[in-house]
Amino acid sequence: MYITLQIKHILYLLQGVNDIMFWFTTPDQILIRDRKSEVGKEKDNDSKRSPSYDFTIDAEQTICSICKRSDKMITDPESGEVICSSCGVVLLDRIEDISRSERRVFGSGARGMGGGRQMDNTRARTGAPISLARHDMGLTTIIGKEDIDASGQKIETSIRSTIKRLRTWDSRAYIHSCSDRNLIQAFNELNIMKDKLALSDAVVEKSAYIYRKAQTRGLVRGRTTSGIMAAAIYAVCREIRTPRTLKDIAAAGNIRRKALAKAYRKLIVELDFEVPNIDPMKCIVKVANKAHLSEKTVRHAMSIMNDVTNNEISAGKDPMALAATVLYVSCIKNGENIKQDNISNAAGITGVTLRNRFKDLKSRLDLN
Repeated sequence: MYITLQIKHILYLLQGVNDIMFWFTTPDQILIRDRKSEVGKEKDNDSKRSPSYDFTIDAEQTICSICKRSDKMITDPESGEVICSSCGVVLLDRIEDISRSERRVFGSGARGMGGGRQMDNTRARTGAPISLARHDMGLTTIIGKEDIDASGQKIETSIRSTIKRLRTWDSRAYIHSCSDRNLIQAFNELNIMKDKLALSDAVVEKSAYIYRKAQTRGLVRGRTTSGIMAAAIYAVCREIRTPRTLKDIAAAGNIRRKALAKAYRKLIVELDFEVPNIDPMKCIVKVANKAHLSEKTVRHAMSIMNDVTNNEISAGKDPMALAATVLYVSCIKNGENIKQDNISNAAGITGVTLRNRFKDLKSRLDLN
């Protein structure tokens, strides 16, 4: 067996130990693996063994920026997030699996038992990942605009015109059909709305998938590209439970709310898309952040919302209106002075709606 010590970029191999293997990825990360018990099971469980994932995090990134602790890090391999269990801050949202390389590199010296070259398990990464939010999924190549060659030298004047013509024909061949042009326009709208609405990468990828599916079914023809794209974003936000309303997405996409709602209903019916109800709890947090309310008021409003949900009062009601109402009730009970207009503007509703929901809750719940 081997003891493998890896400190930064130095790799030492020592022989003579049969029981355990120490792997020092960084001075503050030590993984001790007992290899002796796996020797007898390696052949029997070779076909049943599930792949292991090794997520490596730098020492500088393991320190929480809020509580300044490095011993409370939790890694979620399914969502790809590194979370501080002490304060709940998400430090990383895209960790990399470096246990297996994306490519195979065969060395020129050593050869395997079958006569072929042995594979070098290098961990060098090979570029950006494939993304559905690009019309070509990131698998194309282009000729750059810089007039330099591979060695960094300037291209000679005699062949510069030839390179310019090649660049022109390459840009023309970049778009093969009208569907590609439609995807380019749609995903440009998606990137703009991603910045305006602060959407996550999961929402963007899922929205691109739904738009591609709608284009395959022929739902884009006769409708605006921005409307179908905004409807896909709203459907994904409902599915992932991201608190974004129709009004927010319509304002970000510069389209009418009525047109967005019509395109959304068309997607739901044609694609057989099951959308869950909006979670009022996340609406409470959103309205409270806009109205700058205290944490005590937010916690009390969540307890009131639990009573509203358990008594089935929230059925058929606007989640943002309910969230604003329970926050207003919580402000009254905690002595926090705030106007009805401030909460209604933060929730995107009118003062009349807030007062009606307040009267309804007061008659059906014991708010004294």
